[in-house]
Amino acid sequence: MAPNTATPSDSVAQSEVMASLDDDGRTERLIIADTTADKAWLSVPVSGSVALQDWQ
Repeated sequence: MAPNTATPSDSVAQSEVMASLDDDGRTERLIIADTTADKAWLSVPVSGSVALQDWQ
């Protein structure tokens, strides 16, 4: 587990976060979204992301 991770408390609503790779033929993008909230998503080019092993 990563240090400094947040844990939900009883007073905080639970969220559901999903990630997906979108390839429209021009640029492959990583999309991360909270499916329990409107407009709670972000999209970045995969070329600008970091491999999980590099975060450890």
